[in-house]
Amino acid sequence: GNPVDERERSSAEQSRGTFFDTTPDHQERHRLTTLAEAMADKAELVQKAKLAEQAERYDDMAAAMKAVTEEGSELNNEERNLLSVAYKNVVGARRSSWRVVSSIEAKTDSSKTPLTKEYREKIEAELNDICKEVLDLLDKHLIPKATPADSKVFYLKMKGDYYRYLAEVATEDNKEAIISSSQEAYQNALDISIKEMQPTHPIRLGLALNFSVFYYEIVNSPDKACQLAKSAFDEAIGMLDSLNSDSYKDSTLIMQLLRDNLTLWMSDAQGEGEGEGEGEAEETEQAAEKN
Repeated sequence: GNPVDERERSSAEQSRGTFFDTTPDHQERHRLTTLAEAMADKAELVQKAKLAEQAERYDDMAAAMKAVTEEGSELNNEERNLLSVAYKNVVGARRSSWRVVSSIEAKTDSSKTPLTKEYREKIEAELNDICKEVLDLLDKHLIPKATPADSKVFYLKMKGDYYRYLAEVATEDNKEAIISSSQEAYQNALDISIKEMQPTHPIRLGLALNFSVFYYEIVNSPDKACQLAKSAFDEAIGMLDSLNSDSYKDSTLIMQLLRDNLTLWMSDAQGEGEGEGEGEAEETEQAAEKN
């Protein structure tokens, strides 16, 4: 056994091995295996998210759907809904805590205020982190990959919503920039929805509902809020006959909320009542996301 021959043989085998490794067949097989594994992982994460939803563990649900989103492919409608419901609940819990603590803070005597203020700021920090996480997913993954009009509108509406939640707790110095980011996202969504979607489409209606709440609560423009809600409601009523049975329930629910808000806002304008538009609507979220 001449050592040189051994060396030559092993290097020939190595080079042949390398040659076989880079054949398209091998690469394709490797790609398909990786793809199959990724799909299995994704299916498992979606399953996990559904389980977490049933257990009402929304932080777990959001973490699973964040991983699905970061995996990179465009979300289907079911995945899109799971993502939205998860974060809606995660952020919703903080928004409601923030309101409670803020109202306590307003009524608390000054000696106890520092404790309440500190607690409010803790909740604010959590809320800010959650909103920024969602906005990051929207800007990096969801909006750039959205192809159908309803997906684009859905994600731009979501962007408007999460900037609105930031605006609710923003300090004066950065509030204006946040408000204008929210308005821009809603407006882009509205432009696309008017061009591409039926007035009765639940996503278009849900957008009009939330955008009108933005005008009423964040910008303090009751006129604009009423005008937007009324035109969305009237256009949908005009086309009620053509409403397909799949989305009939969703669409009519959101129309009801638009009307409730209009009634409330108009009575406020006449000084008959106190209150805020509740129609920003935890209830619409599910509805507004179905197709």
